[in-house]
Amino acid sequence: MLAIDIMTQSVICARPEMTIQEAANHLIDARISGMPVVDANGALIGIISEGDLLHRVETGTERRRSRWLELFSSTRDLAGTFVKEHGRTVADVMTTKVISIDDTTPIADIAELMERRGIKRVPVMRNGELVGIVTRGNLIRALASTAPASTNENASVSDREIADAIVEALADKRWALSKANVIVKDGVAHLWGVIESEEEERALCIAALEVKGVKEARAHLSYPTVMPLM
Repeated sequence: MLAIDIMTQSVICARPEMTIQEAANHLIDARISGMPVVDANGALIGIISEGDLLHRVETGTERRRSRWLELFSSTRDLAGTFVKEHGRTVADVMTTKVISIDDTTPIADIAELMERRGIKRVPVMRNGELVGIVTRGNLIRALASTAPASTNENASVSDREIADAIVEALADKRWALSKANVIVKDGVAHLWGVIESEEEERALCIAALEVKGVKEARAHLSYPTVMPLM
């Protein structure tokens, strides 16, 4: 799927001249946590989110910095913080370095971008024009609307073929099991071997369950034996 398949097309936007209170009311009324900021021509110039309104003089939530920390902060940083806390319009507090995507961006790339940049939404552009927005919620809804990766009902595959398929599916994983440690009986995959973490056990079971014909994955795994120091 691409951004165009999951994006919200009716985008609620802010204007740079809006007051902070007007922007806050927009977020509340629309039940959203952020919105793009566009100028009079509809061009994207920024984005404003709850995070930009978190520390405000009106609510007494300004950042409390010690004198010692202020001595090591640049005047640019100190002035920027003051503007965020005391600015009166959206233009004063909005984030101007906007990360955006094209409407043909694969959703896997969008998820990676959000995680890497620590953001919750990205505006979607087409030929320089804002056409939508993708949020984490859009990605979750896309997941909810998909069918499971595989269905194992009525699988007419032999136990030996299933075991071979599990080994093959794990072949490129550093935490893979050897062929001798994967035994399948009546569609139930029994996984044996030595692991180093609970995450490895969970990953092995999930990988086995993704293989056609597997009805259940049972872990018979153990941790390395630690020899006492003499």
